[in-house]
Amino acid sequence: MKSVTFHPKVLVFIRAQSPAIKREIGEALRDVQKGVRLGLPLSRPMPAVASGVHELRIRGSTTAVRVFYFVSLADTIVVFHGFQKQTQKTPAQEIALGRQRLREVLHDHSKDQKDRDGSDR
Repeated sequence: MKSVTFHPKVLVFIRAQSPAIKREIGEALRDVQKGVRLGLPLSRPMPAVASGVHELRIRGSTTAVRVFYFVSLADTIVVFHGFQKQTQKTPAQEIALGRQRLREVLHDHSKDQKDRDGSDR
């Protein structure tokens, strides 16, 4: 089973959601960890952010949230951006912020991998 790595800002976002939304996000990510390929309406690919990025689509009683995650690493799922959905189309600023946060987490992940590989020698 793959591990899950979170950008710190998405953790803050997820923790601020209602218990029902947090539970749905957690259950969906657990399925992804197990290798389940989620489809619509729960998840869809987001190539506008980057190849390998998907968007969890969670609807609560009064709100809809989106959480971006990246599945193309061999050992981990990267959860890197979340926001409240307010328009039909994903705003360009959310896509840009998602790209930035993905780069940050992948940079840190790559650095951690190099540190681990170097310490095994």
